[in-house]
Amino acid sequence: MQGLARHPIDLPHEVCSGCAVRSISLCAALETEELKLLDAISAQVHFGEKQTIARQDDPAGWVFNITGGMVRLYRLLADGRRQIIGFLLPGDFLGLALSERHAFCADAVDPVTACRFSRTDFSCLVGSKPRLLQRLHEVAMHELALAQDHIVLLGRQTAGERVAAFLVQLRDRRSRHGAAGHLHLPLPMTRADIADYLGLTLETVSRTISRLARENLLLVVPGGVRLLDPDAIEALSLA
Repeated sequence: MQGLARHPIDLPHEVCSGCAVRSISLCAALETEELKLLDAISAQVHFGEKQTIARQDDPAGWVFNITGGMVRLYRLLADGRRQIIGFLLPGDFLGLALSERHAFCADAVDPVTACRFSRTDFSCLVGSKPRLLQRLHEVAMHELALAQDHIVLLGRQTAGERVAAFLVQLRDRRSRHGAAGHLHLPLPMTRADIADYLGLTLETVSRTISRLARENLLLVVPGGVRLLDPDAIEALSLA
């Protein structure tokens, strides 16, 4: 693991109104003029591949709105093992929990860009804007739904069902960006990451993806998979 990026690379400042993920993020609750208030307390930052964004048990002093790339969330267990608990995509927030310390680690799967806010400044702004507070509640419900989906996913009986459910869930989350109907599904995380997230071994995940490819349900391509039979994969995920 690379060291904690206490001073990530600042990017050229960009007004919030031009943000590509504004419509699907917390910021959608603000009017154009109100975005100036958010823009005034934000900094555009970049994290390199595998760079640590937050470390478990460290003070939670920042809030991040992910605008590009993928973030891996995981907990370190007492025996040193790692349990991946989720992946953040553009439009997702990191650091909204009320706890004063991070309950998990977060690092960049691939290069990540984000809007960074002081937690104190962000909380003050949310408290002064009822629509933003309502949107924050909706975001919290979305995060709860993702956590529940993960529990359901881990309850699947077979490796095929778990992998299929993972692919369907990731496809549906990416569809928030207008990718609905696209058959190419980027998978920037490693198969070991997928295995950890699904509670399977690396070998099992690799065999399962190979089997789905042999059955012409998907095609493994550089950087991800191409869904050849999305309906069949979705049916398997619901088995």
